[in-house]
Amino acid sequence: MIVCGDDGLAHRLAAELRGVYGEQVTLVVPPSVRRVRQPVVGRARAASAALLDRFSAAVNRTGAGGAEPAANEQVVEAAEVTEAVLTEVGADRAAALALVYDDDETNIRAALTARRLNPRLRLVLRLYNRRLGQHIEELLDQTAAVASGTGPGTAGLDASTTVLSDADTAAPALAATALVGTSKVVQTEGLVLRAVERQPPRPGEVADPGLCTLALLSATSNDPAGADGSEGSGEQGPQLLPDEAAVASATGRGTVVLEQVSYSGPSLPSGRGGVPPFASLFSRRLRWSLAGLVGCVLALAVALMFVTGEHPLYATYVTLLDLFGINDPAFHKSTGRQVLQLLSGLVGLLLLPVLLAAVLEALGTFRSASALRKPPRGLGGHVVLLGLGKIGTRVLTRLRELHIPVVCVESDPEARGMATARRLRVPVVLGDVTQEGVLEAAKIHRAHALLALTSADTTNLEAALYARSVRPDLRVVLRLYDDDFATAVYRTLRAAHPFALTRSRSVSHLAAPAFAGAMMGRQILGAIPVERRVLLFAEVEVAGHPQLEGRTVGQAFRAGAWRVLALNTAPPEGRRGEGESPEEEGAPASGLVWDLPPTYVLGAGDRVVLAATRRGLAELLGRRRRERAGA
Repeated sequence: MIVCGDDGLAHRLAAELRGVYGEQVTLVVPPSVRRVRQPVVGRARAASAALLDRFSAAVNRTGAGGAEPAANEQVVEAAEVTEAVLTEVGADRAAALALVYDDDETNIRAALTARRLNPRLRLVLRLYNRRLGQHIEELLDQTAAVASGTGPGTAGLDASTTVLSDADTAAPALAATALVGTSKVVQTEGLVLRAVERQPPRPGEVADPGLCTLALLSATSNDPAGADGSEGSGEQGPQLLPDEAAVASATGRGTVVLEQVSYSGPSLPSGRGGVPPFASLFSRRLRWSLAGLVGCVLALAVALMFVTGEHPLYATYVTLLDLFGINDPAFHKSTGRQVLQLLSGLVGLLLLPVLLAAVLEALGTFRSASALRKPPRGLGGHVVLLGLGKIGTRVLTRLRELHIPVVCVESDPEARGMATARRLRVPVVLGDVTQEGVLEAAKIHRAHALLALTSADTTNLEAALYARSVRPDLRVVLRLYDDDFATAVYRTLRAAHPFALTRSRSVSHLAAPAFAGAMMGRQILGAIPVERRVLLFAEVEVAGHPQLEGRTVGQAFRAGAWRVLALNTAPPEGRRGEGESPEEEGAPASGLVWDLPPTYVLGAGDRVVLAATRRGLAELLGRRRRERAGA
């Protein structure tokens, strides 16, 4: 396996391939003078020191260069991935190549070169542009098919091309982490999986198992000083894919259950089209002024009807003529009629400035419909999202798909996600989050959660600490680059604020399992974090897997490793691409059958959707076993 990259995702992906799948990995990184600091993949030391001591220890370990390369890893430094570099690292005989640079153009250029060197090479690309990624997939797969002589559209699995985005992979997990009690969501190809955390039942109650139990939460998840649910927590940590006996014997532990597996996709807010609702055309004060004037006109019409005895419609007509000053003076009329005419003229004078203000406000509303919105005065229970870069933009889209109110904070008016915020009519506060008053403008004191997703760890940490000083019970989710740093922040904030939810997430930690699974030839649909572990959802061909083929659904279940969830009956050419929604014209149905009986026998032609741990997916793939047998 060859991994080429210039940030933490490359190191995390290489560690995933080595540690989980046991693969021989060649890591291509920029020279030391240009390389970003390598994240430490292992756990932080379990010491209960002060916050500054923990942060300093994490940074010092990282700055020292981290651990030495493993025995099955080779590190090559290269400024660019040229044909000579790919030849040197053995791309012509490699099984898979991952190009995870932060620049889309760099990855595409290297992919075209690699496909020319080895048509049978499995390629995994990191691209943010989803539409371009679909075209690149088709182009590279067609190139491989023509070079191998099999014809377009018939390239084998070993020559497949997979385009992934770390932003798309991590966005559902980040959005779900900020919303305790709501669903954790994985969505792709029109498929939505929802998993929810449920607290342990009270004495005498029976927990709702949902459709199936995906995991048992750690036994110390409610203890601020206890284990944080990582893979080194042992029996106290979370248990993924437990069997019925383990679920029945687990007392006092929360569960993660599958609550909904069929989904049609919520529609975006009605304001998406850019036309503001009628009520928003005028301010509240102006609406009350117009209502008052209308009431005065009606009162004058009623009074005129009683004074002159005219028909109500005629009395209203005469009142309007007096109002606009186009009626004849009431010289020889009764005193009451003359007084009403004077009052109508006075109301007409008051009406002119109100009508002018209404016209100006309506024009201003239409002109600012495409501009940034400000947080409403009475807003509360929303999510404050810091940063509208690649990750923040994807998370914002996820939150709005779930109809969750969001207020964004961004310092760059030309940021990538500003156009998305305008299109979705999401309030945005422009300013540096580290400056006083910016978070207050985002209504942080009435917010439901804070999502700090800027590219600077210190900015995210500073914003989280300041928000906690305003609201100690605020739910906080931080995007942090380094895993040890994230663990230290998580433990310290959790100990300092035991009654508030704190989560620290590394995008590379969330995205690496999907990239590694794609390099192994698996269709990874998504990943759901269970505390600090990851549960993968994959689509697998049953043929060639003795653990699945010819077995019933009940027999194919392996506790702690994998579990069959659904059968995909749609033809391969009818599956949705990434980013498509069920409402798009011509998008076929997902063809997923979720209510499979335990006695259903899996055939060689079946494709199944399963939940698996990382090691379980590696065992199901069988590469490690074949390599040991060959040795």
